[in-house]
Amino acid sequence: MPTLKTSVLGIEFENPFLLASAPPTALVESIDKAFEMGWGGAVLKTITPDNLEMTETSPRYETMKSKGKVIGFQNIELLSHKTVQYWCDGIKYLKKKHPNKVIIASIMAPVERDAWQNLVQTLNDTPIDAYELNFSCPHGMPERNIGMAIGTSAEISILITSWVKSIANKPVFVKLTPNVTDITWIAKAVEKAGCDGFAAINTVQGFMGVNLDTLEPNLCIDGYSTYGGCSGEIVKPIGFKCVAQLRQCSDLPILGIGGITNWQDTAQYIALGSDAVQICTEVMINGYSIINNLKSGLLNYLETKGMENLKELKNIAIPKITSHEKLNKKNHLYPNIDNEKCGKCGKCVNICSESEYNALKKTESCIEVDKNVCAGCSLCSHVCPQNAITMRKV
Repeated sequence: MPTLKTSVLGIEFENPFLLASAPPTALVESIDKAFEMGWGGAVLKTITPDNLEMTETSPRYETMKSKGKVIGFQNIELLSHKTVQYWCDGIKYLKKKHPNKVIIASIMAPVERDAWQNLVQTLNDTPIDAYELNFSCPHGMPERNIGMAIGTSAEISILITSWVKSIANKPVFVKLTPNVTDITWIAKAVEKAGCDGFAAINTVQGFMGVNLDTLEPNLCIDGYSTYGGCSGEIVKPIGFKCVAQLRQCSDLPILGIGGITNWQDTAQYIALGSDAVQICTEVMINGYSIINNLKSGLLNYLETKGMENLKELKNIAIPKITSHEKLNKKNHLYPNIDNEKCGKCGKCVNICSESEYNALKKTESCIEVDKNVCAGCSLCSHVCPQNAITMRKV
């Protein structure tokens, strides 16, 4: 039978599923409950120096739905409101009760050497497994030159990483922001500064739209709003891209994050280079109990693939990602239409005629393809409501 156990930087994970640093890890008793239910670990809601003031808004969440399902989530939540001592005591309690669970301390402070090092020095005396440097919170904190303001600056990221690494007694992950032109630029910088691994991605800065009845922002605080961190399924392609780019530029461990809702997403993140994954939004929508399907689904997948462990899946897709320049331009595919499935609705014909090529024609009995005109773009196969079109060589 395959196993979900894995090892990262000498840290033993009983399974690759971690709760991300967020509201689900804001309380010791909540993390305790999650561990009892089978989560492999947790990244604590970001710990800050006690003198860092934070005042939350109400409300601070907004969602985007499709057919009643939440596919996008925006938050303008800040960081942990608990004291450093609360977390020191909580870490000791959790590690004593759950010695095999992974606990990672997410930390953030102003760009001051003493602020970061004092925080690390205090947490060094606890049995945490690693640190995660939050350089990437996309709201609330950049105005105060922390959060995303750190993660978009290679110089500041290098500085803080070196401060932490000089005194940390556990591995240090840097949580990277996708809100940059090229995530590898920051990754290479912090790797040179000594970080041990990456966590990617943090939320994507966005805005959840306008209420057309009130003409106010959907996330509205006394008539006003701001840009926030977007997560959930809508950011998954961005997470996939960033993790793959990190793996292509570095061999350091990666904790993959972004839009994970099921075991299939997890398997893809691992195939793209992740060593383990972190999940937040899906937990906030459906609760800790999702861990059961995550574990059983991934385990069954490994078994069907004849894989004994996650290492056999890790990085497997990376050699297949290349530049557009290197892609085969001679492999021309054409639509193959299954006339038994086809409902003769003509949608593919209309879309093709309105999207450049006009290569399809509807007759009384079928849809015909003009191969002299068809460019093989595959758009028709994606818009067909009956899934009657596949792309094949002729």
